[in-house]
Amino acid sequence: MTGTLSAGHPLDNPVWASLTGPHAHLAERHGNALRYPADVSPFHTLPDDPGPGDWNDLAVLAGPGATIPVTGVTPPDGWEVVAHGAGVQLVGDDVVPAWDDEAVRLGAADVPDVLDLVERTQPGPFRPRTIELGVYLGIRRRGALVAMAGERLHPPGWTEISAVCTDPAFRRQGLAARLVLAVAAGIRARGEIPFLHAAESNVDAIRLYETLGFRLRRRTTFTAVRVPADVPVG
Repeated sequence: MTGTLSAGHPLDNPVWASLTGPHAHLAERHGNALRYPADVSPFHTLPDDPGPGDWNDLAVLAGPGATIPVTGVTPPDGWEVVAHGAGVQLVGDDVVPAWDDEAVRLGAADVPDVLDLVERTQPGPFRPRTIELGVYLGIRRRGALVAMAGERLHPPGWTEISAVCTDPAFRRQGLAARLVLAVAAGIRARGEIPFLHAAESNVDAIRLYETLGFRLRRRTTFTAVRVPADVPVG
């Protein structure tokens, strides 16, 4: 039995909505399982209400023993949950965006600096080609990249703001807020609505986003699972 192919709100299953929508050119697929290329993003996804056949597709796509992040689904017996956390999804339909003259677009040449900032600030998964998912903006001081934010998931009509991070030496200067609003300006210019995710425990970030006009849409879970080594494939 195969699960329902996602027909609800695009933000209910945003990885699926992205890889079957604006990011379809990046999708790697086996049956009803989709993922981004490994050097772009670690995210894998299944349709709504996945059945055994869909989980089998995911096992083939990811490979036996692989550890992968999934959201909003409960794995079947035999799949080990290796990490699990509560999160929130916030939407920015009331955000007032603002361009920022100091923010510069980051490109392939900036990736070493981006990866260095990510390593020091740990905003979430970021791979060598993650920058291809959308527009990433940064602020440099004396040539050093000290803050950034950009676009990640892209369900139809929506764009996720992600990788919001600031070098510890430059925090409490409002750089993160400025970059979130600048990224939101580009999203709104396309006629789309910004949204984002945060760990429920990250109360400081959530408070910041709420002061910028984001509001809670729903609570969600972030889960990493391990594909069984002996899962049947075929």
